[in-house]
Parts: sequence; C-alpha cells; structure tokens
Amino acid sequence: MNPPELSGDGFLRTDHLVKRFDGVAAVDDVSLSIAKGEIFALLGSSGCGKSTLLRMLAGFEKPTAGAVYLDGVDIASFPPYERPINMMFQSYALFPHLNIWDNIAFGLKREGMPKAQIEERVQEMLKLVQLESFSKRKPHQLSGGQQQRVALARSLAKKPQLLLLDEPLGALDKKLRERTQFELVNILESVGVTCVMVTHDQEEAMAMATRIAVMSQGRVLQVGTPQEIYEHPNCRFVADFIGNVNLMEGELTLDEVDRCEVTTQHGVVNVGHGISGALGMAAAIAVRPEKIHIAKTRPDVSVNLFHGHVREIAYFGSYNSFVVEMPDGRIMKVTETNATRHDSRDITWNDPVFIWWDDAAPVVLTQ
Repeated sequence: MNPPELSGDGFLRTDHLVKRFDGVAAVDDVSLSIAKGEIFALLGSSGCGKSTLLRMLAGFEKPTAGAVYLDGVDIASFPPYERPINMMFQSYALFPHLNIWDNIAFGLKREGMPKAQIEERVQEMLKLVQLESFSKRKPHQLSGGQQQRVALARSLAKKPQLLLLDEPLGALDKKLRERTQFELVNILESVGVTCVMVTHDQEEAMAMATRIAVMSQGRVLQVGTPQEIYEHPNCRFVADFIGNVNLMEGELTLDEVDRCEVTTQHGVVNVGHGISGALGMAAAIAVRPEKIHIAKTRPDVSVNLFHGHVREIAYFGSYNSFVVEMPDGRIMKVTETNATRHDSRDITWNDPVFIWWDDAAPVVLTQ
C-alpha cells in the first residue's frame, strides 16, 4: 500500500496546533500534512496527546493556538456539526433500539435527505460492508466485527471529506482484530475517504496506515511510512516504542563517508555508513532482534561479533526468541524464524553463544 502523493500543503493540515489544560500542553506545537485519500495513524502510549489531537480535528476540543486546514479552509473555529467530518468511536455508539438499517440511516434522516436517496445510500453502505442480509437485526445480534462494520457504514453514509477513527478495533479480540484490519483498509480505499486513526497498537498502525506519526508527551517525534518508522527511527524513543529493539549506549569514535564506529559497553560496533557527527559525541546503536544471528560455534566474521550466555528461550510458533546475557550483565534479545517444522538447533538454556550482525543492520541514534 503506497501513500498518496502530498501536493501543496496537503488535504488536511495542522499548523502549530496547541492544546493546554490548566497550563499543561496535551498537544504541543503539532504541524502535520496529510494527503487526500491517505490513511494516517496517530500512534503513541496513553496520555501522549493523540486523542486530544483527534478531538480537535473533530471540533470537540478548541485549540489553545494554531490552525486546522481542511481542503484549504481553516476549520479550527467551526463547531463539529459544521465540519464535513465524521468520527467513529471505539465503543461504536450504535443505537441499541434501532436495527442496522435505521442505525445507518439515522444521520441521513436528521439532515432531511429525501426518502428515496436514503434508501439508495443505506443499501449502498450495507453492500459496501457486506451486511445486506443483516439489515433488520439489532446491534446486540451481531458479532463485534459486524458491529464495527455497521459503525463504519454509518460514518461513511454522509460522505464525509474526513473520517476520524478512535481506536477503531480496540473492542475486538486479537484474532478478529487482525482479520478486520484488512477488511477496514479495503473498505476505506474503495471509498477513497481521507482517514486519521488513533491507536496505541503498533501492529495495527503498521498494518493499516500509509503513514504514521509517533507521539510522546504531546509532540510528534517522527512521521513516516511503516517501513521508515521501523527501519529508520530518528530517536531512542521511536526505536524502542516500535517493535522490539536492542539499544546500546556509547560514543562515536570513527566517522567516514561510508562507515562509522560507535564504541559501546559491549565493544566496538561497525556501521556501514557515516553520520556526519562529531567524534566523542554520545550515540546509541539500535539493532532489531531479527537482524541478529546466533550460534554456539564462532562464525567466520571479524566485526560486530559478541558473546554471552543464553538465559531465556521462548517458542512463539513462527519464531524463537533468545535472551542472551552479555559478560557485563546486559541483555540482548535475538529472534530466529522457524523455517521448518522440525527444529534442528541445539541451543539451550545457559549455553555459551556467539551473536553477530551485518554492518547494515544497526541504526545510529543521536537523540
């Protein structure tokens, strides 16, 4: 899934947006540009400001400072009912006394749409979410995934220019959530609506969004595609927040155009590119567990080779996870794909092992 091209200032833009509660900034100087038709995720832990930012887009919170532009119009002062925006909440907020057809039609009736057009639009939405045969049922007669699709159909029925999703799959169990992610993306892409979603679930953001904004303490730390965020984090927080990572603190001791070295507590780490930094500056090495090799016998490599003892092993079906304790007591995590049904590896608890990685695997972080 490729992100739409950003043109000009973007279809949705926040300009130095700030929201303070009792003098404390919940959203702190956030500027974003989102393309038309994009599925954009605000990702962060509880209290990072992502829901407050979403509520400002919806009009439920008034910004302390800054502007919100939708298709070139500053809507920051518009009340929610004057914005061409719909918001779908985690609880879905379906009317329990209405059947599915009437739930979807509710907003259209309030707008005074002619009856024939309502009929046509509701049928179109039921077909879109594949619930035509469920139109006469009440919400409690549907599964969680079906209720989620009804809420989506109701949100899309008024053809909003912008759809806001607040933890859209949070009420579903893990397996259903994973399946529904792809259904939801397919529906949104078929409609072509611009979408901003809030989630604390990294996998959900990675699976659904064209781009992600990682937030912490009210600020956006990095914006990028899922691959950019995962493979090229720009700071320690992003590297540690997205997936699993091994972080080794040290200092830059060599920096050339095509390589650099960071001396860490474990030893010297070779990196296959330069960073144009100052020698002696503090730097951290980030290495993803799946990019690390592990063996009981010493490999034929000369750089990025370390040793330790296996302290923990966990079997996750598709991969094994090893926790390796280094001589100084620090821990490194290694994951290895189970490519065959019969594991022939002889590594077990307390074994002395070697771990190593290619010079293209580590990321140098200076923030």
